Amino acid sequence: MENRFENKNHVIKDYEREPVPQDQRKGWLKLSVVWMGAIIALSATALGGTLGGGLSMTEAVIASFIGCFILSILSALCGIVGAKTGLSTSFVSMFALGKYGSYAVSIIIAIALFGWFGVQLDLFGSSLHNILLNVFHLDIHPKLLVVVGGILMTTTAFIGYKAIEKLSLIAVPLLGLLLIASLIRVMNGRSMDEVMNAPLIGEPLTIGLSISLIIGSLAIGAIIGPDISRYAKSTKDAVISSFVGFFVGFSIVLIIAAILAKATAQVDIVEIMLGLGWGTSAMLILILAQWTTNDNNLYSSALGFSVIFKNTPKYILTITAGTIGTVMAVAGIYDNFIPFLVFLSALIPPIGGIYVGDYLMNTKKYRFYELSSIENVNYSSVSIWIVAALVAFITTPAPNGLGIFTLTGASGFDAFLVSFGLQLIVSKVSKNKIQAISSEKQGGTIL
Repeated sequence: MENRFENKNHVIKDYEREPVPQDQRKGWLKLSVVWMGAIIALSATALGGTLGGGLSMTEAVIASFIGCFILSILSALCGIVGAKTGLSTSFVSMFALGKYGSYAVSIIIAIALFGWFGVQLDLFGSSLHNILLNVFHLDIHPKLLVVVGGILMTTTAFIGYKAIEKLSLIAVPLLGLLLIASLIRVMNGRSMDEVMNAPLIGEPLTIGLSISLIIGSLAIGAIIGPDISRYAKSTKDAVISSFVGFFVGFSIVLIIAAILAKATAQVDIVEIMLGLGWGTSAMLILILAQWTTNDNNLYSSALGFSVIFKNTPKYILTITAGTIGTVMAVAGIYDNFIPFLVFLSALIPPIGGIYVGDYLMNTKKYRFYELSSIENVNYSSVSIWIVAALVAFITTPAPNGLGIFTLTGASGFDAFLVSFGLQLIVSKVSKNKIQAISSEKQGGTIL
């Protein structure tokens, strides 16, 4: 009986409040697959379709590579901190923002990602309903499909990284094969020149705006990178997996989706597959793509809640969040909730800039045993967080922001850069002061 309990506990153990042991760490290949599972969603293919509809094919490729390269750098920087400490984003932020500052981070990350879990689940239910009705002539109520999807996605998030990795190892190759097979079928009888010279089918875009859209679509995913990279065997594995996931995986998905949009004059990947007569494949890609992305949302949300509710097991937090998110999706309240989620999401990118900047200046303090002596609030870092978040709101176009001016065009990236630069300066000044005080004390002792 005791052994059975230990085996069960081992399955769901996810090291949410301690560093991931070295013997549980993974190489870059498995980490890359997890990243790609999180990245490849309906929103990614929709974004690629939008690029194909509003840019020339050459411009779409350029925008994809540049945008994904910047995301790779963001993810790699944040991932290094996760790999070094073995801790989640919420715990990592404690070193830079203090104990209570970290609680604020945990609440924001947890509620924002848990909220987006419900939004994606609502999209999952309505899209799957359309496929089942149009292809299989099955009229299953979208709300029932939302419940089924919520149970599936909560199951893997409930177990933790192990289940997410196993699902990604199955889903990512299948999703890749489906996209490549769709590409081959669409290009059959068409020349590449036709695709390259195809007219625009959507609202015209610029390369700059497209790069901003790409960065904005996954900036939060890169910032919470420690939630995944804490399982990396080394910083090298964390960096390589970031580039494979974002630069290779995401850019390929965007480019394939853009080509499909050019060749078919449609931007919706599910509609394209239905048009190709692949009803079952369309359903499969929808289920797998949303599942592998949305369980990551719930997983990171539960990690955030774990820092706040210290005595509650993570699997209970996951089930609770998944249940509430599913009920909210069934109730259809997310239409009114989305502006609030956008507001919360603007607060997350500065967190990455703060902990990366502080880590680069104070690498030695980023050790688990140092957390016991961490101050309650690091006021300078919290001030930087507020300033950078304000920059995000100012540079975000209305109605979600003030839209007073723009920097890079991606408000989340703006906030990261501002917080990163300010934190480097503040951490450097603070480090010099501590060293000066230490030198004075040593000099006084000698005298």
